[in-house]
Amino acid sequence: MWIDTHCHLDAHEFGTESAAVAARAGEQGVGMIVIPAVERANFGIVASLAAQVDNACYALGIHPIYVPHASEDDLEFLRQQVADSMGDGRMVAIGEIGLDFFIPMLSEPAMREKQVFFFREQLKIAREFNLPVLTHVRRSQDVVLKHARQIRPAGGIAHAFNGSMQQAQGYIDLGFKLGFGGAMTFTRALQIRRLAAELPLSSIVLETDAPDISPSWIHPGRNAPEQLPRIGAVLAELRGISVEEAAAATSANARAILPRIPPIP
Repeated sequence: MWIDTHCHLDAHEFGTESAAVAARAGEQGVGMIVIPAVERANFGIVASLAAQVDNACYALGIHPIYVPHASEDDLEFLRQQVADSMGDGRMVAIGEIGLDFFIPMLSEPAMREKQVFFFREQLKIAREFNLPVLTHVRRSQDVVLKHARQIRPAGGIAHAFNGSMQQAQGYIDLGFKLGFGGAMTFTRALQIRRLAAELPLSSIVLETDAPDISPSWIHPGRNAPEQLPRIGAVLAELRGISVEEAAAATSANARAILPRIPPIP
């Protein structure tokens, strides 16, 4: 069985097919799908979807792309939602949170400052409730590491990791796992493939980020969690291990970093 540690199953690209998409993934051996929230408006949506789908769970958080329109009231709402959801066995993390200095508007000084504020406050919520975090990191590896070192949540996943070996070690030292997905399947992605091959297997989890970051064989089409086993087979090939070993190791790693993940049905 495989675990997709990052999939936006509620995205509009899936329309009314989200449950069917999850079912197809299950038929392909994807035993669990983690659905991260991105803003206050979809907290209830991801929770409801996870409740309807046997092989799904969810995280709550405010994505950096949604920070420009977010208010401090949204942070308090998040905290209350997390508190109310601690009894829900399908709520597993705080996410998707982080920093994005790639998009020009988000890299302006005032918006960088607001992003950092929201990131730090959400790290504090994660620490308060002893929850791991799902981090969005684009052109912000060192800054994300800096604040994670200062606030120290209960571990997490550096989603769609694309940093250096030194930065990877920084996350590992903080108790994080590193997320690899469709980008790893492109032969031109030399650095990502090197990291996937050389990092300790115990530090790697798999993800699709569906409907985004589609693997090479369907790019630029819509990604889906049913692609995860084939993505996992690429990891196995890069490391010279069996597909079964890759599935077992990455699933165990996902459970280690997201201990609230429900049993696979």
